Amino acid sequence: MLNIGIIGAGRIGKLHAQNIVAYHRNVKIAAISDLFYKNLSEWANGLGIENLTGDYKDILNDPMIDAILICSPTDTHAQISIEAAKAGKHIFCEKPIDMDPDRIKEVLNCVKEAGVVFQVGFNRRFDKNFRGAYESVREGKIGKVHVVKITSRDPEPPTPEYIQVSGGLFMDMTIHDFDMARYLSGSEVIQVYATGDTLVDKSIADLGDIDTAAVVLKFENGAIGIIDNSRKAVYGYDQRIEVFGSEGCITVSNEINSLAVLSDKNGVLSEKPKYFFLERYKESFINEIGEFIDCILHNKKPPVNGVDGLISVLIAQAAKKSLQSGKAETVYL
Repeated sequence: MLNIGIIGAGRIGKLHAQNIVAYHRNVKIAAISDLFYKNLSEWANGLGIENLTGDYKDILNDPMIDAILICSPTDTHAQISIEAAKAGKHIFCEKPIDMDPDRIKEVLNCVKEAGVVFQVGFNRRFDKNFRGAYESVREGKIGKVHVVKITSRDPEPPTPEYIQVSGGLFMDMTIHDFDMARYLSGSEVIQVYATGDTLVDKSIADLGDIDTAAVVLKFENGAIGIIDNSRKAVYGYDQRIEVFGSEGCITVSNEINSLAVLSDKNGVLSEKPKYFFLERYKESFINEIGEFIDCILHNKKPPVNGVDGLISVLIAQAAKKSLQSGKAETVYL
């Protein structure tokens, strides 16, 4: 039996807890820590989780706990990762590890020294549709990759309180797309050009951020990447990719709740995309934790490691620099 502790029981922490209980055998949630743990009793009891605490160190100091999930606020990820590695715990850390590359490197050094599994929460790699596209590209079915196009648009912008601590659009939202671009292209990003503005909610500009962006990537293998982001798509959660190559093209469209399409004299009507990321990526969240567990039990390397987390932050920083300079910026890996 693998004993897991979860640090942070907000939206994503609760999701992982529920998925572990429902879908992963031979795994027990031994404890959950959260600053507001006293409000979690009814929810935790419903999942059969008895041990709640307000101090994450209780989890790190428990010799019976084998691994942890870090689902706490971003500014705590690095410190908890370092402490967890020193305590010999295997670590699943939500993105980003930190907003400072030097701090991330410190984490990676501690993880390497401790010899523990360290996986970063880029869940989209575990989506069956995107993984199918990835496998087709790797098998050479579309030839040499020329262009990777990613559309990622949220249904609603986050709260001002969230934006203030998010690190900005590129670090919070586009970071998933940077990782997906590397994943699909099979190559590293060497240059970034970014432009953007506040077209959805002008109050976001007051917080020093943007809500709409377009990013052009140049890959080491010569391919080009194009990412477009918006904090608000009125029709739902818009998640599409296309990889174009010398011998073909592969696309992934939005998931919808029903494949039924109504055609009549007024036109053709189909369902809108799934509305929220928890719906769209439900299976991917289950799969990524399954992979983490499998890596621990079978001494395997995680499919998304700390270096992947570091590189995506470096690309996000270059994108922010490009937005400010109005020029293409080099990504220094």
